[in-house]
Amino acid sequence: MPEHDGLMRIFWPLDIPRSNSPGIIVGWRNSGLDVFVVAVLEDVDARSVENALKVGTLFRNASHPIERIYTLCGQSAMHVLGLANSPGVEVENLQIHATTPPNLKTPQISCARAATIQIIMFDRPLPTRMQYISLSPISLALGDKSEMAIHEPGSVDAEEEREEMRNRQRTKKLVEKLKFHTVTNHRPSQKELALRRIVNQINCSWELHTLLQKNISLVGRRSRRSLSVSERVVESATTMRDFVLVAIWQIVTVYIYPILRRGFVIGLLCHRVAAEALLLVLEWRAKPDYAALKDISATAQQVEIRLQQFCFWPHQYVTLRKRKDDWQSVTDSHPEYIRFYQSLWLVLNDIIIGIALGSYIIDHHEFLAERISEILSLYSIAALQRTIAWLMDWPAGLKLNNELAAFLGDLFLWVIDHWSNCIEALRPVLPHIIWFIGFSSFAGASMPIALFSDMLSILTLHIYSFYLASARIFNWQYTILLSLFQLFRGKKHNVLRKRIDSCDYDLDQLLLGTILFTLLFFLLPTVVVFYLTFACSRMAIISLKAALDTLLACLNHFPLFALMLRIKDSQRLPGGICFELRDTQQFSGLFPNVPTPPPTSYIFLKSVPLTFRAMFHQYFQLGHRIRKHYLSPRVLLCLATGKFVPPIHRKNLYSLQYSMLPARRAGIMDMWHALTAQTPAKKSGLYDNLKMNGKRLNGSGRRHYGH
Repeated sequence: MPEHDGLMRIFWPLDIPRSNSPGIIVGWRNSGLDVFVVAVLEDVDARSVENALKVGTLFRNASHPIERIYTLCGQSAMHVLGLANSPGVEVENLQIHATTPPNLKTPQISCARAATIQIIMFDRPLPTRMQYISLSPISLALGDKSEMAIHEPGSVDAEEEREEMRNRQRTKKLVEKLKFHTVTNHRPSQKELALRRIVNQINCSWELHTLLQKNISLVGRRSRRSLSVSERVVESATTMRDFVLVAIWQIVTVYIYPILRRGFVIGLLCHRVAAEALLLVLEWRAKPDYAALKDISATAQQVEIRLQQFCFWPHQYVTLRKRKDDWQSVTDSHPEYIRFYQSLWLVLNDIIIGIALGSYIIDHHEFLAERISEILSLYSIAALQRTIAWLMDWPAGLKLNNELAAFLGDLFLWVIDHWSNCIEALRPVLPHIIWFIGFSSFAGASMPIALFSDMLSILTLHIYSFYLASARIFNWQYTILLSLFQLFRGKKHNVLRKRIDSCDYDLDQLLLGTILFTLLFFLLPTVVVFYLTFACSRMAIISLKAALDTLLACLNHFPLFALMLRIKDSQRLPGGICFELRDTQQFSGLFPNVPTPPPTSYIFLKSVPLTFRAMFHQYFQLGHRIRKHYLSPRVLLCLATGKFVPPIHRKNLYSLQYSMLPARRAGIMDMWHALTAQTPAKKSGLYDNLKMNGKRLNGSGRRHYGH
């Protein structure tokens, strides 16, 4: 039954040979006027091809059940769609006539029931190269994790994150409501709903085309004669040689390989048990709200990431091994393949760089220890002592309170003196520490970077304590001045209702408040100077640690493998599809002997590669979180009022490095079952897969020859 609009849609592969030879067009019929061309079979007749499709002759020697292809393509059988280069032959009303001249890149097609024709031309993706097209962009990260960041319960960051999630849900609901009021809204047609099925047909077309062309010689063949005596003698000699080879191969695969495989699996299981014990130590919390070791140490975080990867690799490998049990056109495991080799490449590159870096550190560990000791003495002790001494003596012409400046300066200098004694005690063992850091580089360049980050945090602990103390003193003083200023105005802060109310104060209260306000106000510049000094020092240390964390992020998550695929073969990283309309005036009226085709439009279906922004989406998300945490107006207000600015949670900082890992790692028994599960073997005899001289033997070990 024809469609109401009389439009016929034909999907035509660009790699179909262009010739004047007659042929049979074979493919899928999605509806009466919606067909998908798979192949053009030459030197055969239509009735023989139709019978071969029904009995399965054209699908012999398929590597996997053809029903799997039928399920993917949403069809139950293939059909003869029409004829090619056969203008004088009558066809059914719904079948097509195609002309594929060598001098044109596009075919001319006509159909008796079509008022207009739309030819969608496409390049077949090659499953052997893992090429495919997709309606949605390929995901380089696992989708089993929430987008919401992790914050301390009750913190401002958590409130802002919840508010942002509520706004996002509100916007999503509003967009869904607007879809019901738009003028261009219409119910999708059957052809639009069939687009996902057609994408699967495009992905399967190359394998089907190869299989059909391989078995085209079986269509319409005559019966074969039996072997002659001389042929049987030759076959017996060849069969004996192949029998010996098969027997040797069976001994290796049945007796030797299972023992080696089981030993390797037991070794992996022992490694998994040790990794699980270490992961429990790194993730242990004294209380649910307390931080774990991996949350406060970059080294522990890096070790945890590597152990998580080692625990996940066997499951990824088992998943990829299952690809061989299905058609190559099945694209479900392609993202997992990219994630697996992306992780593997990053670890190998990390180890290669780490070996070079570790060799240099080990060979020059004494020189590096001396240089690090000089830098620590110069910047974290001597420079800090000179700065504090400068602050105690009217810095930049500012007249500070001498007594308060002397008290704070002496207090900080006393702490620095004790800290310098600790650094001097550490100096003899510093070369050994540097040597150990260099030795850890053989586990990857990320390990010495993480160790240097932790060492920087430990060796600058006195600056962190100075920042905390000065910020607390400044915040207390600022809060008291704010309260006394309200007293000046005859008001007070209502804590219960969180507002400013009027209040009548006695004369003694006003006098005492005025004296305290004046005293604290004139002491404020001295406290502010010390606070700004240590706050700037703290920000400089945070910036240096951020640079080290950026290096760790690049070593652990940089999409190197995906970038190479994007440059080498962009069809392995699909980001969607697009349709490009081509001018069709040059294709009409070129062949006078051929019936004039109806109005035809030529559309090219192209695969859009994954954009670079989508590949670096996790980096943009990390940058947004860092900017929202450190460069937001709230953080500037905290710095201005002396409130403590907590560092960003390490789980949020390392979120992109966990993007290729599952939210919940598989257990030890899950790994054991995955590695020891028996794959269903194909039922085949000893000689089913045996070939001699390029020809397959039958069950009795005989070959047959045609006349």
